[in-house]
Amino acid sequence: MENKKFQGIIPPEKWIKDCSTPLIIAGPCSAETEEQVMQTAHQLKNTGVVQIFRAGIWKPRTQPNTFEGVGSVGLEWLQRVKRETGMSVATEVGSAKHVFEAIKYGVDLLWIGARTTSNPFAIQEIADALQGADIPVLVKNPLSPDLDLWIGAIERLHAVGLRKLGAIHRGFFSWEKTDLRNQPCWHIPLSMMRQFPDLPIICDPSHIAGKRELVPEIAQRAYDLRMHGLMVETHINPDNAWSDARQQLTPANFSEMIQSLVGTDSDEPYNHNLNDLRTEIDEIDEQLLGMVARRMRTVEKIAHLKEEEKLNVIQPKRWQDVLVNVKTKAESRGLRPTFAEGLFNAIHEESVLLQSNIIRSNQP
Repeated sequence: MENKKFQGIIPPEKWIKDCSTPLIIAGPCSAETEEQVMQTAHQLKNTGVVQIFRAGIWKPRTQPNTFEGVGSVGLEWLQRVKRETGMSVATEVGSAKHVFEAIKYGVDLLWIGARTTSNPFAIQEIADALQGADIPVLVKNPLSPDLDLWIGAIERLHAVGLRKLGAIHRGFFSWEKTDLRNQPCWHIPLSMMRQFPDLPIICDPSHIAGKRELVPEIAQRAYDLRMHGLMVETHINPDNAWSDARQQLTPANFSEMIQSLVGTDSDEPYNHNLNDLRTEIDEIDEQLLGMVARRMRTVEKIAHLKEEEKLNVIQPKRWQDVLVNVKTKAESRGLRPTFAEGLFNAIHEESVLLQSNIIRSNQP
């Protein structure tokens, strides 16, 4: 059921001159030097697909004494980008001071980063500073997978009169290490899209992927799910970037990726409920595989300990205790105990095989 919380949201087509969907925003993670900004901007302009050039001026970093952005001087470089390329420009803001500086220098679009979204006090300060302003603002999801916190941040901006609003999906932090930098948890932005169909949501595949070779796959997934655009980090020399070097594309690689993306027919009926649930299943399957892989890594350590202690690979008493515990917990969760027993027996068989191979390979 459609939520009426955000009334009067203005679509991206009416935000800025030449703006349309899919909304394509690209540029370096950080503005480092004027030369780097201008070269990147001109190369992106030549792709013919970038509507808004992005560059971080102030960088919220985890560790002190690291590069935290060039500051307001970088806003002068963005002014030059506008003059020479005609592209609109965007930057991240994390405080009222950033808002005032960015607007003073004619920045066309602002975005709020994940760390800032996670702090309602910071969001309210920014909202108060933006009261009466006519500028598009995009809000990245918070670090944690908290949909209410994300919605609440946008709600604070809407409450002060902003109507050119949107969201950026950049993935969520997880202690579990995978190939991705941040977990997509696609069901969360999809829930946002379902609740607020008029609120544009674009994807930041760079921060989800964390590795440039994975960015196209995430971007295609965002297109498949009918998100409203992309924000992609690009740099003329990514390997030497001052921040997030690993996930940035060259303008040429970026252009190739955009050309390779396959869109969907917007007129084709889209069953949000079915597709959302299938996406959630895919994510759960990925998590299951990750947990099984983690279990097998622990099994490897057990194999080495058993070898040192001259213990048998199979410990019948231990395994029977595991099965009893598994079947009891399965039943309490609405699963058939026999199903859980079969599943864990299959995992145990693979564990025994792995341990046996490790011990055998170390024998003279």
